[in-house]
Amino acid sequence: PLPAGWVYAPLDGVATTAALAGRLPMAIMVDDNKVARPQSGISSASIVYQAPADGGEDRYMFVFQEGTASAIGPVRSARPYYVYWADEYKALLGHFGGDSQTRHFVIPANAKYIYNMDALSGGGCAYHRITTRPSPHNAYTSSGALITCLSARKYPTTYQNLPTRLFRPDSNPVNRATAQTISIAYRTGLVGYQFQPGTDSYLRLVGGQPEIDPANNMQVYARNVIVMYQALTTDYSEPGHNRPVVHNVGSGKALIFQEGREIVGTWKKKNNTSLTRFYDSSGNEISLLRGEIFIQSIPPTYGVTVK
Repeated sequence: PLPAGWVYAPLDGVATTAALAGRLPMAIMVDDNKVARPQSGISSASIVYQAPADGGEDRYMFVFQEGTASAIGPVRSARPYYVYWADEYKALLGHFGGDSQTRHFVIPANAKYIYNMDALSGGGCAYHRITTRPSPHNAYTSSGALITCLSARKYPTTYQNLPTRLFRPDSNPVNRATAQTISIAYRTGLVGYQFQPGTDSYLRLVGGQPEIDPANNMQVYARNVIVMYQALTTDYSEPGHNRPVVHNVGSGKALIFQEGREIVGTWKKKNNTSLTRFYDSSGNEISLLRGEIFIQSIPPTYGVTVK
């Protein structure tokens, strides 16, 4: 049984106080240029998305609920498919601008499903620049600044009671695998995960090295690693720019890694605002372990190695 006043957080199923579990999700766009590494706040997020972005790079979106980070960043611009992921939680969307389609069409069309906090359009109260990194890789925020800015903009600060995923406790240690290594080949380098049976979690590696969060000097761990195979095309709607589009609505193959084991399944997202869910080969929704979820979106051409 949980301690008095404690509940399970809706986004990642972690046991915490009712106040923290009831916080509005905050989805922050984060840079993954090599100059931007290591990123701050990643170890405190409930859900982390990584997907291809402009110029052959990729980009993150950190989604926070019960976790608190003293620094989050570097914060970068939004793209349409990230807005559709933020829609799933009716989250604050924190970003520094975006491409023309995102700013002028997608965000206005989704105004009922996100709380827009664009640093370049009235939401600058949450952000600051640091001097130890070059622009544009030096915009940062924090959980405290975002929550303060929510109130300043008269946005809600509490969760909007949307549908949630299924969660389960850890299995008996004797039923866990003893080892598993996952390697995902993004164009900016390898992202890896090494299963740690003692903690029932995956140590995260970037470029072959354990990832350390500068905000708290802690190693980054995942409890669930989900690879979604999603089509990647190019949008020429903005003159002079080659904008990638990740097709994250519909369904496709997914690999779900938990407790050192791999489940080959399917991801499904019915429309722009519906929650992405994961199903096994029998069509049953897969329960996730309570804890941080890393969602890796890749096109079918990217390599995934599992040992």
